Amino acid sequence: MVEKLLKPAEFAEKQLLEAILGLKYNPGEVLPAERLLAIELGVTRPTLRETLQRLSKEGWITIRHGKPTKVNDYLKNGGLGILSSLARYGKNLSTDMVSHLLEVRTVMFPDIAQKAISNSPEEILTYLRKSNALKNRADAYAEYDWGLQMLMVKATKNPVFNMILNDFEPLYAILGEIYFQKKNARVASLTYYSDLIKALEQNNMDIKLLVEETMIHTQKIWEKIR
Repeated sequence: MVEKLLKPAEFAEKQLLEAILGLKYNPGEVLPAERLLAIELGVTRPTLRETLQRLSKEGWITIRHGKPTKVNDYLKNGGLGILSSLARYGKNLSTDMVSHLLEVRTVMFPDIAQKAISNSPEEILTYLRKSNALKNRADAYAEYDWGLQMLMVKATKNPVFNMILNDFEPLYAILGEIYFQKKNARVASLTYYSDLIKALEQNNMDIKLLVEETMIHTQKIWEKIR
């Protein structure tokens, strides 16, 4: 895939966040002086200032007038802005962070799925039946599985769930292709889809436990992959 040409400020942000996530600049440390950092990133000082202001608003750094700019403890004090950026730069995520994200999904998603199926069982059943035609490729599985998750999120009719998960599509595409390279991961998902289909065809709307057990199993598979 050919990456899109980045604007100077986007390029500076990418370089700087990858340096922070790669622990070139650790939480609590200070960034180089503006002139040196602009040279290091290959951008002008006005472009660098624009980038630093945006990262400051998201919570990555603290700009201190007359003092060096400091890298924040973003994992401890960050918010949704940090999560959004982490999703965009998923190739730089530690395996521990991926495990944390999967744990959050395990906590959140059973309730999301339960509410979604209560609201729109026929729509979700129609989508699930398409799994029978899934091509045996990691990217096909990743795309289908993300589509199922987002269909359920939208079926809850709670826009906050959408806002939390919308930014994670690029990250899921990266991790999903890694995950679904494994045959046991594909088999586990096909079993999950089949179990959901059976439950809905039998008019069993109580699927929270099924989803929770699947999410836990997914975490265990990922732990072995990593």
